[in-house]
Order: sequence, then structure tokens, then C-alpha cells
Amino acid sequence: MATTWRARVHALLHETETRSPARSAVTAVLVVVIVISLSAVILETLDWLAAAIGPLFAVVEAVAVTVLSAEYLLRLWAAPEGDATGVDHPWRARRRYATSFAGIVDLVAVVPALVHVVAPVPADWFRVLRLLRVLKIARYTPALALFAAVIRNEGRPLLATLLVVAVLLVLESAVMFTLERDAQPTVFASIPHSMWWAIVTIATVGYGDIYPVTPAGKIFGGVVMVLGIAVFAVPAGILATGFASEIRKRDFVVTWQTVARVPLFAGLDASRIAEIARLLKRQIVPAHYAVVRRGEPADAMFFIMSGEVQVDVTPTPVRLGKGQYFGEIALLRDTMRTATVTTVNECQLLSLDVGDFRRLLDANPTLKAMVTRVADERLPAAMPGDASRSAPSTPRA
Repeated sequence: MATTWRARVHALLHETETRSPARSAVTAVLVVVIVISLSAVILETLDWLAAAIGPLFAVVEAVAVTVLSAEYLLRLWAAPEGDATGVDHPWRARRRYATSFAGIVDLVAVVPALVHVVAPVPADWFRVLRLLRVLKIARYTPALALFAAVIRNEGRPLLATLLVVAVLLVLESAVMFTLERDAQPTVFASIPHSMWWAIVTIATVGYGDIYPVTPAGKIFGGVVMVLGIAVFAVPAGILATGFASEIRKRDFVVTWQTVARVPLFAGLDASRIAEIARLLKRQIVPAHYAVVRRGEPADAMFFIMSGEVQVDVTPTPVRLGKGQYFGEIALLRDTMRTATVTTVNECQLLSLDVGDFRRLLDANPTLKAMVTRVADERLPAAMPGDASRSAPSTPRA
């Protein structure tokens, strides 16, 4: 029973392929607690508000620490369930979670408050430590995880850019110190003093507290400003390329996994599945939308990534779900659509254009024979007036 409860707790606290209402509720509670606690930390810096509802802020902090501490302990206890092989010792799995980035973030979210009780630290620094809870949002926000992945993947070119900026900073500070020292001995008193000017100029901020007054200094300052635009364009381009690459990679992985789970492609090797995945196009379709209609020209077949669709055949409409497909009959027969297919709820679909579909089958005779056989079996259900249409189980359009 302990193992069963541990598995349930793990399923509630970790991402799984199927998202249950209970897990959604737990996630919502944790996110709300984090957001409210962060808001309280920020708002309590308003003296008039802290004087009016200071005790409420203390209650919010106590509740947040209690909930987040319970979450950390439950994650630590359920960590062995994350070992798919089951060969790791439970305490080894727990140690792996505790030393992971996510585990450290979970611990940092509660430790400052607990330490403050034992050994009070200055209020301002304690507030900064409490704000580190914002890192927990990354677990529930794919965008932050995507950003972290891009920084990790593009670390070397970004570091190279940072080194270039550092070199330019030193050289520009030295040149400006040389040009302006005699005219402004107190402002550009040394190269370190000049570095502040170089930083704000390269960043094109231009606070105006330090600026050159000599003709040579002004000309050089203008060159540095233009150069600053170019310098910051490089990391911006690196990050933009990294984001595009990471999004393509994630889409490809999801597509590959989806294609691999389709029974039609179960016998194909990894390279062939990857080839098919590159041909597919992702679509998000709202609920109650007719993806294909009977009598329309056929231009693609569709694989269902998530959601359900309904094939309108008689006597009883048929529903298709994740991993199933529709639309191949009209492509194989080169005919109009034989049935209307409507989304039951919001669906993520992968479409395969007719040209790619036919080239794929021509290159894979075994796959073509399988698709043709399945289409032949299910065609009667989609054809009006056929006596056998009540027998098949999963008709296609």
C-alpha cells in the first residue's frame, strides 16, 4: 500500500503523459501559493500597506512555507517512483532529486524562512531570498524551461560574445581615459572610472552623468555608440537562432514519438519514422470544427496527437482518439471525401499532404500494402448505401 500511495503522490506532482484532473488541481494550488507569496513579499515593501495589513503578510508567508515544505518532502519521498528501471536504491533516487536543479530550487524556496526563525537575517536580504521562489514557476511554465535550454545550448557562442564585449570595454575605457584625462581629470580619473562610461555607452543607455567634452573624445564616443548596437545584435541573433532551433527540435521529438506510437508505422525503423516526422505539419483545431467534409477534394490525411474526432458514418458515428488517423481512403482511391470528420474537443493534428503521402507509399511497398488493406476493410462504413456499413469498428474518411 505504501508503494501504491507513493506512486499516486508521484503522479500528482510530476508531469506524465496523461494529465489527470487531480494533478491539474495540485498544480493550480501550488502556482497560486507561489504567486500569492511572491506578491506578498513585494507588497510588504510599501510601508503604509505593511503597517495596515502586516499580520496578513505573516499569515501568507506561514501558509506558503507550510505548503511548499510539504511539497518538497512529498517529492523527496516519491522520488524513487521516477526511476523507470526500478534498479536504483530509493535513497539514491532521493539524493539524485535533492541534488538536481529542481530539487535545489524547491529547497531554496523554503529554507530561508526556516533559517530566519532560528537565526534572523536582515529583512532586506531575507526578502531577496524569499523572492527566489520565482524559480519554481519554471517547472510549470514551458517558456522558462525553453529559455534555460537555449542558454545551455548556446552557452559557447554567448560566452565568446561576452569575451569580445569585455575586451572592447577595456580598450574603449583606456582610449577614453587617454583622450579625456587632461580635460576632465576628476571624471575620467582612471581606467576603472572610465569603464562606467564605456558600459553605459556600449549598452546605448547614455545616462549622461559622464560624457566626453573634447572633440576627439566626442568622435570616439560616437564610434563606440554605433559599435554598441552591433555588439548587442550578435547575442540577439544567437538567441533568436537558438530559440528557433530548440522549438524545431522539440516539435520534431514530439512528432517522432507520435508517429512511432501509430500502429501503422510500428514496424518501421527509426530513420524511416524520422523521415515521416519531417513531412508532417502540426495543426491545432478548435472543438466542433469539421476537419474534412464528405464530398470535398482530398488533400491530406491526419494523425491525432491529442483530443478526439467524430467520423459521421451510419448507423453510429465513430470516435477516434490519440494515436489514430483518418483521411487516407480518399487519398488512396483518388476520390472525394467519403465522410465528414468533426472535432469533439480541441485537437492537435499532424497532417500529411497528398503528394508526400503518395511518395511515402511509393517508397515503402510494405507500408502501402498495409494502408491499402486497412482502407479496404473500413471503406464500407464510410460509403452510403452499403449493406455492410454497420459492421466495421473504425471507419476512415
